[in-house]
Parts: sequence; C-alpha cells; structure tokens
Amino acid sequence: MDINEPVDDAVVVDTVVRCTEIDVNGHVNNAKFVEYLEWGREEWYERNGFDYARLEELGVITVVVNISLDYRQACHQGERLRIVTTPRSRGRRSFVLAQRIERGDGTVVADGAATLVTVDAETRRAVTLPEAFAELFPTPD
Repeated sequence: MDINEPVDDAVVVDTVVRCTEIDVNGHVNNAKFVEYLEWGREEWYERNGFDYARLEELGVITVVVNISLDYRQACHQGERLRIVTTPRSRGRRSFVLAQRIERGDGTVVADGAATLVTVDAETRRAVTLPEAFAELFPTPD
C-alpha cells in the first residue's frame, strides 16, 4: 500500500503551526513532527473506539517500538497542517500505522510509520492483539 494513497479508514487531525513550534532556523522543529504524529495516533485510537480506557478494559496497552519519519518540506508559523493516520498492517502482537503530515493543499511535508506492540497492562509483556482491535487492520498475507 502506498503511504500517500487516500484510504477510507484514514483519520485526519487538523492543526495550525504555532510560534512555540518554530526553532532557531525559522521552521517547525523536527521533534515537533514526532509530536504531531502522536496527536494523529491518539485521535486514530479514539475515533476507532479504542481510547486508553477501552484498551485498559481489555487488559492491554500499546507502546511505540519504532518510528520512521521522512521530512519532505519545511513548515512555518501559521501554516495549516493535516495529520493523516491509516492502519497499514498487523502481526500477532504488533501493528503499523502509516502517517503523513500535509498542507491543506495536499502537499506532503513529512511521512512515515509507527510500529507499536500490544502489551499486557500488568506484566508489560507482549501479548496477542485483541481480536476487535486486530479487525481494524488489513488481514495479514
């Protein structure tokens, strides 16, 4: 699946670049992009009915084990951005969310993916994805 393809199960979060997100070089600091992706993932969970409380009810939490992020273009104060999050794939215990940040005109300014693992909320050991959660992802090959 091409990360830039529009898909029906994408969750979009809109934001505006604020002055506190700008670094000494006059553009959005690279660490802020990682934070934007976190906002997108949290919204993805909530819109799909799996906020933190629901995951805890299932006895699991999810943790990020890898983030891949390619910076394509600089962003500046006042720009309107969209954070797009899409389920890409899943394994037995892990899953990948494809993410991109784009301007209002659709220009991609950053794209990447986050790999997360489902762990038992008490033991903190990796466990199988809950069935209802796994259904949010394409079926593995």
